[in-house]
Amino acid sequence: MLETSARLLRLLSLLQAPRDWTGGELAERLEVSTRTVRKDVERLRDLGYPVRATRGSAGGYRLQAGAAMPPLLLDDEEAVAVALGLRTAAGGTIAGIEETSLRALAKLEQILPARLRRRVNALQTYTTPVAASGPTVDAAVLTAITAACRDHERLRFDYESHDGTAGLRVVEPYRLVNWGRRWYLMAWDTDRQDWRTFRVDRMTPRTPTGPRFTPRDLPDDAVNRLTRGVAAAAWRHRARVTVHMPAETLAERISSAVGTVEPIDEHTCVLQTGAGSVETLALYLGMLGADFTVSDPPELLAHLRELSERYRRATQ
Repeated sequence: MLETSARLLRLLSLLQAPRDWTGGELAERLEVSTRTVRKDVERLRDLGYPVRATRGSAGGYRLQAGAAMPPLLLDDEEAVAVALGLRTAAGGTIAGIEETSLRALAKLEQILPARLRRRVNALQTYTTPVAASGPTVDAAVLTAITAACRDHERLRFDYESHDGTAGLRVVEPYRLVNWGRRWYLMAWDTDRQDWRTFRVDRMTPRTPTGPRFTPRDLPDDAVNRLTRGVAAAAWRHRARVTVHMPAETLAERISSAVGTVEPIDEHTCVLQTGAGSVETLALYLGMLGADFTVSDPPELLAHLRELSERYRRATQ
């Protein structure tokens, strides 16, 4: 009986891999006959595991989704990763899942072998998370948005912009992105006829969702658009800077989240950038490694003049 139970666990572990297994392959791995494999598959089905079997030369066995959640087999690294993920989720940016995460973590830690429990506890004991304040997002809101992305359904929601104005938006949703402690939605704004990025914590979805839409091709620079949109959403100060450097060289030195680069000629370009403060902007510009000329804003110009005087005094 012990041999049969151990073989069933080994078979279940193999079937959890995202592929089809032929009866011969499983028999070879388990060192049994194909008849025994068929019997063991039936035992797993009796235990509630939905094992699908397909016939033919390209057929085989695969574990598929079922009506209930069966027990899972995790290797050592997977178990540690799940435990750490649950600890992080308990103090993360999604509201309403803290208690659920802790309950799942307690169940997992109860059955972890001592060697793995020591690894997880050591990581928790000797790492100190930095307390960070920020908005949280309701799990139901994330679920509703991802369902609309999956089903290609328009979203209607009330949205509060960074300047405090509110209004109804209608979009075709495509991607959710987690950036730091914030969640963002990349979508096609049907009113503005352009791609837009929205902070999810400022969204209040309306139900029901809108009609289905035919998905558009994402722009080639979709990732850059999104990172620029996410970064720009947090900018309080924006600047237009002429940099005395070829546009290709500057683009290689900065990430797309810093801003956009437009060539003027072979030796100069314009950088459209921003930051939460003029002090941060001045720091970024000083790290470009090239001469630059600031057109605006006036508060950045004033801060740069103050810095130049300070540096001049420091070198006397």
